[in-house]
Amino acid sequence: MKRMYLRRLATWAAAVWLASGIGGAGAAGNEVANAAQKLDNATCQTCHDGKKGKLEMLASNGEKRDVKTVGSDRYAKSVHSKMECVGCHKEITDTVSPHRKAAGVPKAECAQCHLDLWEAIRKDGKAAEKPRLGIVADNVAAYKKSFHSKPDKDDPTKLMAICSDCHDVHAFDVPPRGTAERKEWRLAVPDICGKCHEDHRDDWTGSAHGREAEKKNFKTAVCSDCHTTHDIVGSSTDKAKLAITASCGDCHKDAYESYKASYHGQVNRLGYAYTAKCADCHGSHAIEPSKDPKSRMHEKSRLKTCQKCHSGKEGKPGLATAGFLSFSPHGTSHDFARYPEIWLTTKAMIALLVGVFAFFWLHSGLWWYREYADRKAGKNVPHVMTDKLPPEFATRHVKRFGPMWRIAHLLFALSVMLLVLTGMAAFFPETSWARTVMAAFGTPKIAGQVHRLAAYTMLGIFAIHLVAVTITLARNWKDFRFFGPDSFVPNWKDMHDMIGMFKWFVGKGERPRIERWSYWEKFDYWAVFWGMAIIGGSGMMLAFPHVVAAYLPGWVFNVAMVVHGEEAVLAAVFLFTVHFFNNHFRPDKLPPPDVVMFTGTQSLEEFRHEHRAQYDRLVASGELENYLVDAPSAPFTLASKILGLVLIAFGLTLLVLIVIGFAGGGH
Repeated sequence: MKRMYLRRLATWAAAVWLASGIGGAGAAGNEVANAAQKLDNATCQTCHDGKKGKLEMLASNGEKRDVKTVGSDRYAKSVHSKMECVGCHKEITDTVSPHRKAAGVPKAECAQCHLDLWEAIRKDGKAAEKPRLGIVADNVAAYKKSFHSKPDKDDPTKLMAICSDCHDVHAFDVPPRGTAERKEWRLAVPDICGKCHEDHRDDWTGSAHGREAEKKNFKTAVCSDCHTTHDIVGSSTDKAKLAITASCGDCHKDAYESYKASYHGQVNRLGYAYTAKCADCHGSHAIEPSKDPKSRMHEKSRLKTCQKCHSGKEGKPGLATAGFLSFSPHGTSHDFARYPEIWLTTKAMIALLVGVFAFFWLHSGLWWYREYADRKAGKNVPHVMTDKLPPEFATRHVKRFGPMWRIAHLLFALSVMLLVLTGMAAFFPETSWARTVMAAFGTPKIAGQVHRLAAYTMLGIFAIHLVAVTITLARNWKDFRFFGPDSFVPNWKDMHDMIGMFKWFVGKGERPRIERWSYWEKFDYWAVFWGMAIIGGSGMMLAFPHVVAAYLPGWVFNVAMVVHGEEAVLAAVFLFTVHFFNNHFRPDKLPPPDVVMFTGTQSLEEFRHEHRAQYDRLVASGELENYLVDAPSAPFTLASKILGLVLIAFGLTLLVLIVIGFAGGGH
């Protein structure tokens, strides 16, 4: 009894002591300590570990929703395992169920938290110790510019997608690259995206890519391979179309390389998305092999697919016709068995380029050496003693070209340079200068219109010339000597002159006496006919594919692409090296330019030196005086020199751009 009495007395005394406030501070301290202890991770896990059945809470709309469970094992392996739950759930202040949440406390924002942490680490100079956090910061920056960071149209108070929609924040741990876990993690990406994009996931699951994923083919494409992970933009934007097309090439390297060589690919590589891309032909999510009847590229569906773009509607290319079916969009010159026409054409063009440049660059090099050596030895003495000529001859020039020739040459030069500028920009689309050129024109469409305008100008000049030649021949049919000195038709003298020039080059003979037209001038003349047939013909085929495909098989477009590009390179490089050397940069022509094609005349001395056989013939026949004209005025000569220098500078600039294109691995 006594012991029980003492116990009750102690209890009563303690109660009075607490009620009177004695020791109150200690009680409060214990309460805070208990609260802090109860809000640690272990306390949270007692309810949220998923072992106590389903937990529910009221959502913002007033309806009940399930509360996510957090497995302790998974959380312990995550990148956030060292963080306290209340580090993110700051509004939770007690362990009562349901929790009483602190008012005005914003929800944790993953992006800002990571950015703040990264900025703090950078300020401490420890960025190198946390490289993965730097990657996260970059991903956050990309996300903030992405489609997912925009307000949801159905509920503008929410974003299209937030971090936790894709990342399980409690178990987040991206496995290192190259590990088996990383491969498994990657194949799960479509399930994550499919939570929102159900239709696309279903299409992908039934596609060639999805079937490979079911087989655990870790190389198959998943959503993030094409759409990226954080820098996701609307699939209808040019940025997305260009990025997705390039992503296809990460796996389909050979197909992408052949695509880049096509006109579709050239425009795409210039940064424009209006031409056909991988998805336009093969589809996006429900992709099937071309031999599958469900494929857009199956032989029974291919023409219909082509006609989506080549529809013949206003502003669209002409309606695709039957020949489109045999066009090889991925044709390559490396596979004779599959693409014999492309292989043979490419080899023929390479042989032509090598042959032409080997001969004429050797010719130019030897010519430069011989003229330089002769000038150094003092052999270039006046050819005509103009001081002993009759006064009426002393200041006269020899007429070489009439007004029509000169106008045609100028228009030809301007159109060629425009063609080279716009054409080579497409031929070398990955060079920085090509994109600058296209930006200057506006778009490849506008550049293409300029290209065709220049081509039609050249064709028009060529046609007028043919008409003029035909009329001249018709008027002088009986007297004209096709193999005579005034004809552009090659003859045996040209062969003898060429052999004689090479002998002179190496010091084994005198310089040949050239007639009115030298063999290199005749080559330049007839090269235009070749170029108009090859470049012009292939260009017209490519400009009007719907017409050509109605009569010819589609492989002719593959051949046309090869010859149009390679022959254009041949013509441009020949003009800006060999032609420029022959007419402007030989030691005897220095300093440039030679303005005979602008003034139409040459001094008597230069004429005798360059065309000695014609000079001797005219002197012997007494016809020289018929060719003598007044020298052009000083202002006209100056204007001609300025024009010549401008054209030469532009031509050499184009040559440098072509060299840059080749040096950069463009072709």
